[in-house]
Amino acid sequence: MEALNLYGAGDIRFEQSPKPTIMNDNEVIVRVETAGICGSDLSRYKKLGPYISGTTFGHECSGTIEEVGSNVSHLKEGMRVAVCPALPCGDCTQCRQGAFSRCPSLTVIGAVQPGAFAEYVKLPAENVLPLPNEIDADTAAFIEPAAVVAHGFYKTAIEPGADVAIIGCGSIGLLAIQWAKLFGARYVYAIDIDEQKLKVAKELGADQRVNPLDGPVHEQIHDLTAGEGVDVAIEAAGTPITSAQALALPKKGGEVVFLGIPYGDVTIERFYFEKIVRNELRVHGSWNGLSAPFPGKEWKTAIHSLQTGALQVNPLITHRLPLSDGPFVFKEMASGSPGYIKTLLYPGKTGQKERAINHLK
Repeated sequence: MEALNLYGAGDIRFEQSPKPTIMNDNEVIVRVETAGICGSDLSRYKKLGPYISGTTFGHECSGTIEEVGSNVSHLKEGMRVAVCPALPCGDCTQCRQGAFSRCPSLTVIGAVQPGAFAEYVKLPAENVLPLPNEIDADTAAFIEPAAVVAHGFYKTAIEPGADVAIIGCGSIGLLAIQWAKLFGARYVYAIDIDEQKLKVAKELGADQRVNPLDGPVHEQIHDLTAGEGVDVAIEAAGTPITSAQALALPKKGGEVVFLGIPYGDVTIERFYFEKIVRNELRVHGSWNGLSAPFPGKEWKTAIHSLQTGALQVNPLITHRLPLSDGPFVFKEMASGSPGYIKTLLYPGKTGQKERAINHLK
């Protein structure tokens, strides 16, 4: 089968790999229709995340059931499905408490176990969710990142009428803007240095665009909120600078949620750090998108919101490419080429190239 395999920093290869086979009666094999490139995939490409050399990577995907194990009765061949890529152990203290995202042994497909950048992927049956007819394959590839963002919002005490600031308008930030509204936000501030991404943010419901190039972010936010700050700040950029800046955005007693992971040391100046103490902030780390019963309410909510159209993902899609273009597109993204938000890859489509630049031209 076609696959994108990662061998080292900057070394991904489009090649033929063995098709997975059922080894456990509770497993299923999914024929991948659409796979999305996540920021963590790019990090692994840069050798900043865990993986085994030569492993097929990728974890955001949707597809169709190809084969089921003998103990699987709720899934049938030909069913359209979404994939939860997270693999908690199920036996540790955290898992027994339903806190699967905190499992010390948690891994995802595409790191140790072969992932979604292939024609087929194998998973436990509990990781596969049937899709309603209203959700197409491309939209279904966003269920996992949508669940990840919802997980962060569920950690907060957000109430209807809240003011929310979203730092970073990549795919996670653009989903966060929409989730903020669905969780009842009155006003959403979208923060990014890329004016084109801010334009997309506005289309998706952001009430105010804030560009750090126009001045310190905290000063702009405080001016826009009559000196108070926001109720909730969501850090979705995953950079050392924005990780510090997020702490200066909430009002006293407000909250900060960290969805992004900066792949570099974070030095927090006293000005920012003391905001935690003096303003009695509640700071949340948010990892993956799991809760009990597995995979969690985040997934049900994401599927429902995509099914009803409350969450819109088409504006996030900037590129649609065959899997064979993977080595090229990763090189482009790693070099910082502009114009990328969410890239979707299609296994088995070699030679069928469609580049869809929806918003960034």
